[in-house]
Amino acid sequence: MEKRLGFVGIIIHDRKNAAPLVNNILTEFGDLFAGRMGIPHIKKDLSVIVLIVNTTTDGLGALTGKLGKIPGVSVKSALSKSE
Repeated sequence: MEKRLGFVGIIIHDRKNAAPLVNNILTEFGDLFAGRMGIPHIKKDLSVIVLIVNTTTDGLGALTGKLGKIPGVSVKSALSKSE
C-alpha cells in the first residue's frame, strides 16, 4: 500500500486525564510523523495537536481509531490524493 502525506488534528478536551493516554499512542505511532505541533489552552483545559503524517490509509486508520476511543478526544484527518 502506498504512503501518502497528510495531517491529523487532535483536540483534547480533558488535558489532565486524556493527554497522557494520547501521548502514549503518539509514541507508539511515532514513526508515521513528519512533524508535530501542540498548543495548550490552559484556561479552557484543552489542547490542540496537529500532526503531519506520511503513512498508508491503514496506518492512519489505526492511529486515529485508537485516539478516537479516548474519552474527551476529538480527531480529524486527511491524506493527499493518490498519484
